[in-house]
Amino acid sequence: MQHKRESFGGRWFRLSVRGIMVALLCSFSIPSLSQGAEPPPDKEYFEIVKSIDLLGEVYREVSKNYVDSLNVSQLMYAGIDGMLRTLDPYTVFLDEKDSGELEEQTNGQYVGVGINIGSIDGTFYVTSVAEGHPAAKAGLRVGDSIVAINNNEVKKMSHEEVKVQIKGLAGTSVTFKLERPGASPFTATLVREEVRVNTVTYSGVIDDVGYIEMKSFGTRSSIELREVLQGLIQQAQEGRVPLKGIILDLRNNPGGLLNSAVDVASLFIRQGSEVVSIRGRSPEMAKSYQTETAPVDAALPLVVLINSLSASAAEIVSGAIQDLDRGVIMGERSYGKGLVQSVVRISYDTSLKQTIAKYYTPSGRLIQKELKAGTGARKVLPKAHAENALQVYTTKGGRKVFGSGGITPDIELLEPAGSPYLTELRKKGVPFLFSANYCSSSPLKPPSLERQQLMISFDEFLKNKKFVYISDAERRLNELKESLKLAPTAGNESRLKSFDTLQQEIEGLKSQEIEKESAGVAHSLEVEVLRHYGDRLARKAELDNDLVVKKAIELLADSVKYTAVLHPPMPVK
Repeated sequence: MQHKRESFGGRWFRLSVRGIMVALLCSFSIPSLSQGAEPPPDKEYFEIVKSIDLLGEVYREVSKNYVDSLNVSQLMYAGIDGMLRTLDPYTVFLDEKDSGELEEQTNGQYVGVGINIGSIDGTFYVTSVAEGHPAAKAGLRVGDSIVAINNNEVKKMSHEEVKVQIKGLAGTSVTFKLERPGASPFTATLVREEVRVNTVTYSGVIDDVGYIEMKSFGTRSSIELREVLQGLIQQAQEGRVPLKGIILDLRNNPGGLLNSAVDVASLFIRQGSEVVSIRGRSPEMAKSYQTETAPVDAALPLVVLINSLSASAAEIVSGAIQDLDRGVIMGERSYGKGLVQSVVRISYDTSLKQTIAKYYTPSGRLIQKELKAGTGARKVLPKAHAENALQVYTTKGGRKVFGSGGITPDIELLEPAGSPYLTELRKKGVPFLFSANYCSSSPLKPPSLERQQLMISFDEFLKNKKFVYISDAERRLNELKESLKLAPTAGNESRLKSFDTLQQEIEGLKSQEIEKESAGVAHSLEVEVLRHYGDRLARKAELDNDLVVKKAIELLADSVKYTAVLHPPMPVK
């Protein structure tokens, strides 16, 4: 049934919604025009205004007359999300909470107490403690479980709700009730402060090679990297053992700020070199970004590590290093996220993060991989023309590189696949819980960890926890048994009995699998135990077993091989 009559309140509601939507239109248009975009032609502008009016009408009708009561704010947010979902995964609406978290990520700092948390079976644990901040000063340790915050029990809270309880204004206090294996429950009252998160998470010298790990690109990344790089060079000079080269580890780095990527690249490549260019909807959006400062060292051999989770700014840096023949890229093909986002602040402390351009490497390669069409029956975007994977580009020195999205390494090395057994242990948090118990009696790191004794203790821990590993083959056999029980037919009973022999064989194979993975499990336990005494100790233990890092060190130790990768001999015609 339609109601054609409209009350004064309904008319006011319609005009208000229309006014809000037109205001949003203006707020979206101004940044685009300031970046050189042409104003929409009259026909397109009419379609925009018409569509906004239509959206307001639909929103009003549904809000007023839908059969059940609605959260009208969430209804509008859902409509915005649905609209943007037809474009690409990176154009998103950010509500008040999301806008604040984005600012924390890009600035590399937040107000808190200096801990990270994680949950296992509904219990929240401290998973890392930042040195020099309130939690560390109060003696909180990795493995402590959080019972309550400010007298509010956290057992039934979500991860986000617990984070909200911990964060607050600088100078305010927060009280934790905690439990620790082998100790009585205790409380700790901490005063919140600004916590700075470094994007350079580890650095050191391994076999006369400088190693630097960077996990994101924020406002201070180039400053942090410059300090670390200069420190490693100085350390080598003082030891009178020159560095054979630098490893910049960008694996699992999701990216960050464009300007940060350019500044990071400038530490390695010559001043005035192009790092990346962007191209948008209009020719005026095109822009090239060059390095503006002199490098720390433009000749020191360099290997950049990437994998399938290296994206955005990490791909800008690795693409520039490769195209300018400044260093060797090693690892797996990168993710292929080459879209430029601009964050526009709009009403009510919300933001719109929208794609405005695409990244291209100095040789002209598009970093963005081909995206699947947005969800929804209505086609909003024209069909994109995918870059030809066989299209050849050339580096500054004439080497061939290929397009189709992402950065293909000069030396491809696949990271070892994780074993199903170890994956299942980690999924259930078993190594973490074991390490918390193992370290509870020893607040100071032991001089060494005996792996054999570690595994004996771990086997006992698994028995006490009644942990049962079900292999993939065992899972499938159990499913087959259940299906036969649910659909009884003649002969099923004998089939079920015949499965007993198969069950025994599968059990034997499972025991072999667990035995085969014992070395990997022991190493994982060692890393996890060391993490309770400090992230740096744990990372160093991980690197001792990192095959990709070892290959990079071998390459940097062989100057002939390194040079041959960057300057291969030209074929004789």
